[in-house]
Amino acid sequence: MVGYPFDRDDVAYLRSRPGRDALADTARHALSPATRLADVTAVRSAHGNHAGALVETVLLRRRAATKLAELPGSAEWLFTSDALQQASAAAVARYRAERLAGRVVHDVTCSIGTELAALRDTAADLLGSDLDPVRLAMADHNLAGAVALCRADALQPISTTPVIVADPARRSGGQRRFDPRAYRPALDALLKTYRDRDLVVKVAPGIDFAALGRLGFHGEITVSSLAGSVREACLWSPGLATAGVRRRAVLLDSGEQLTDADPDDCPVGAAGRYLIDPDGAVVRAGLVRHYGARHQLWQLDPAIAYLSGDTLPPGIRGFEVLDQLPYKEKSLRAALAARDCGAVEILVRGVDVDPDALRRRLRPRGAASLSVIVTRIGAGAAAKATAFVCRATRGNADLTVS
Repeated sequence: MVGYPFDRDDVAYLRSRPGRDALADTARHALSPATRLADVTAVRSAHGNHAGALVETVLLRRRAATKLAELPGSAEWLFTSDALQQASAAAVARYRAERLAGRVVHDVTCSIGTELAALRDTAADLLGSDLDPVRLAMADHNLAGAVALCRADALQPISTTPVIVADPARRSGGQRRFDPRAYRPALDALLKTYRDRDLVVKVAPGIDFAALGRLGFHGEITVSSLAGSVREACLWSPGLATAGVRRRAVLLDSGEQLTDADPDDCPVGAAGRYLIDPDGAVVRAGLVRHYGARHQLWQLDPAIAYLSGDTLPPGIRGFEVLDQLPYKEKSLRAALAARDCGAVEILVRGVDVDPDALRRRLRPRGAASLSVIVTRIGAGAAAKATAFVCRATRGNADLTVS
């Protein structure tokens, strides 16, 4: 996502009194798909060549409203589209800032200043730098000049600050970079450059954990989730990691954390009353067994992430098992029809089934809302695809499945 190509003149204008007034005027327009053409025409008529920067800024502020609302003043921030997309959600940035409380920190890829805004309340002292002069100017505005900023290459150290924070670019022209050596700056180069300092690096949640050791990383990997989805992974060098911990899952919605140092004595057994699909951060961090052990649950299969239990952990969404049957579409269709199912949520793990295509083939026409979990149980010749017809629940309250 490239967006409007801001330059320093745009930023200077947007920070000026005329620019602020023009932003307020532009924000009065809906800028919805239905009104966009007329609204942009009106903004261009009123504000001339500044229209592009004004419209883009208003739209980006609206996109940022939920993501960054917890950061003071963020409603008046300046953004580029790519910078906003890569910026951590406020809750994720605040978690990181809490772990760095009392430290002197240099954010070497500070961009528009999101991490610095979170760190202002916890760090002993702060410095920010970036190669992009436009983003630096935006950061200066967003931070109200409260943090020292300078233009610098992250791979050319300019400070002796003991803690380094980096968020290398993982997109180019709207396309994701999957190889960490293709990040900008490259992850292996960052690890080498700051090998003698404490280092925190944001990375894509899908990064190959096994490959990190080959790049020279031997610290803690934290995977964070928020609002039910995995947001990011973060690398903590050994000096900042918790002793004995290599992997951590942080569930920001509930405040729960698990690590690979926690007990993992999670048995395997047949389905009980409920099935639980663990939070994505737990699965991605490889801590399903640890989560099961904590909440007195068990696995359906040692290689599958679904858990089962006779009670649900407090506040956790689960699935009450109504039917269990070998996975065959004809049998599943009959089981759903017998329960008057009309809306069906389908979750799949360990089998080659497209949930959307299966939903279309099942053609449910009843009134009830149900969930179907299709998974593999067993390995090799003993492996069987099994379907569970369930009712989604949270604690003792039924959920309506859309």
